[in-house]
Amino acid sequence: MTAAPGFETLAALAPHPPSPRTYEVKTYGCQMNVHDSERLTGLLEQAGYAAAPRGEQADVVVFNTCAVRENADNKLYGNLSHLAPVKAARPGMQIAVGGCLAQKDRDTITARAPYVDVVFGTHNIGSLPVLLERARVAEEAQVEILESLDVFPSTLPTKRDSAYAAWVSVSVGCNNTCTFCIVPALRGKEKDRRPGEILAEVEALVAEGVTEVTLLGQNVNAYGVEFGDRQAFSKLLRACGQVEGLERVRFTSPHPAEFTDDVIEAMAETPTVMPQLHMPLQSGSDRVLKAMRRSYRRSKFLGIIERVRAAMPDAAITTDIIVGFPGETEEDFLETLEVVREARFAGAFTFQYSPRPGTPAATMADQVPPEVVKDRYERLAAEVNRIAWEENQRLVGRRVELLVSEGEGRKDAATARLSGRGPDNRLVHFALPEGERPRPGDVVTVEVTYAAPHHLVADGPVLALRRTRSGDAWDARQGRPGPAAGVGLGMPAVGVPAPLPPAPACG
Repeated sequence: MTAAPGFETLAALAPHPPSPRTYEVKTYGCQMNVHDSERLTGLLEQAGYAAAPRGEQADVVVFNTCAVRENADNKLYGNLSHLAPVKAARPGMQIAVGGCLAQKDRDTITARAPYVDVVFGTHNIGSLPVLLERARVAEEAQVEILESLDVFPSTLPTKRDSAYAAWVSVSVGCNNTCTFCIVPALRGKEKDRRPGEILAEVEALVAEGVTEVTLLGQNVNAYGVEFGDRQAFSKLLRACGQVEGLERVRFTSPHPAEFTDDVIEAMAETPTVMPQLHMPLQSGSDRVLKAMRRSYRRSKFLGIIERVRAAMPDAAITTDIIVGFPGETEEDFLETLEVVREARFAGAFTFQYSPRPGTPAATMADQVPPEVVKDRYERLAAEVNRIAWEENQRLVGRRVELLVSEGEGRKDAATARLSGRGPDNRLVHFALPEGERPRPGDVVTVEVTYAAPHHLVADGPVLALRRTRSGDAWDARQGRPGPAAGVGLGMPAVGVPAPLPPAPACG
C-alpha cells in the first residue's frame, strides 16, 4: 500500500523531539569525589541529560572539586577561564561547580568567575538538576551551600562507570581534627548508614553483575560510632562475606587509631575480604604525629601491621605519607624513613606538605623551606620505590588470579596485553591470550614473569580463564547479546571505581 501524495512531505515536516542536552562531569580529588560524581551523572541522566560524546563540547560542564590537593583553586579557575570564551560563543551552555572547594569558597567562585551558573556543596549534590533549571530560567547564578546533609547521598540515582566493581559508602564525614586537613570542615561530622541499607545495596549490585565492592568512608573503620557499636565494621565485613556471588571485598581508608583486632580477625576469617590494606601513616615521627593531631604513634601503627601480617602473610599494605610538615626536622624525617623500611609497604602515596587556608597547620611556626621539603620528598620516594620493587620481585614465578580490569593499562594496545588486579590489589599486565579474549570482569590465572615498582607483568600463557557474570554485564553494556537478564531490585546501576591519581587520604 502506497501513501497518498504529499504524505511523505508532511511526515518530513512533523516536529522531531529535541535532542537531550549533553553533560560532562570533571572530577578532582579523592575516592569520595569519584563516587559523588557517579551520583551526579545519575542525577543528570534521570533529569533527561545525556553524556556528551567523546571530543564534543557538552552543554553542561560540572566540576566536582577538591580542596585538599595543592593549588586546587588555581587549577579550578584556570579550567574555568578556558571555558569562558567557549560559553560566550555557545548560548545556553551552563557551568556548575561543586565539591569541597565549592563548599569552602561559596560566593567567591561567582565573584571570580561570574560566568559560572551554579555553585553547590558537598551536602546537597542532589540539588544539581534543580539549580541548573533555576539558573536557566532566572538567567542568574544559583549558589546553594548546606551546612549538613539533608539526604544521605547513597539514596540518590547513580550511574557507575563499569560493570564489575563498585564503591559502596558506609559513612560520610569525619570526626577527627587533623591539623593539616580541611575535609572535616567541608564534609561535616561522621554520619553512618544502617547496616541493612548497606547490605541491600551490595546485594542489589551483585544481582546486576558486580563481583567486587569497596566499602568507602573518610575513616571507614570508625563505622558504627553514630549508633554506638564499636564492632560494627568487623560485623559488616563478615556480613558482606555472606553475600552470594560477591567475590571480593575491599575497604578504604581506615584510621590507625581506630584499627581494632576484631577487624583483623574478620579480614583473615572472611575469604572474600581481600588481603590488602591501605592505612595512612602520614609521619613516622611521634613528635610530628602529635603536631598533626593524629591520635596514634609509630609503635601502634607498626603493631597493627605486624598483627595484619601474622593473620594474612600475603597482605599488601600501602600508605600515605606527608613530608615537610611545619616543624619537621631532619631527625623527624629519618624516623619516617625508619618506619618505611620496617613496614615494607607495597606502595605509598607521598606528598610534599603545603599550607591549606583554614587549617591550623597553615599558621604554625617553623614552616619548612620548600627546597628542604623537595629534597626529603625525593629521598622518601626513592626509598618507597626501592622497597616496593623488592617486594614485587618476590612475586616473580608466583601464580595469581586476576580480575580483568578496563582502562588501567595505558600501553595495553601497544604491548598486546590486558590488565587486571590480583587479590592484593597489585596491578598486573598480562599477555593477550590466543583464542577466547577475557572481558573486563572475567577472571584469569597467570604466572608473574617480571616486576617493576608499581606493577607486575605476566608474559606467559593465560593458565585459566573463568567467564563471569561481571563479564556478561560488561558485554551487555557494549550492546552485545548475553544471558537473559534476571530480576532487578530497583537499585542504581553498577560500576567500577575509576583509577585515581594520587590524592591525600583523610584517614
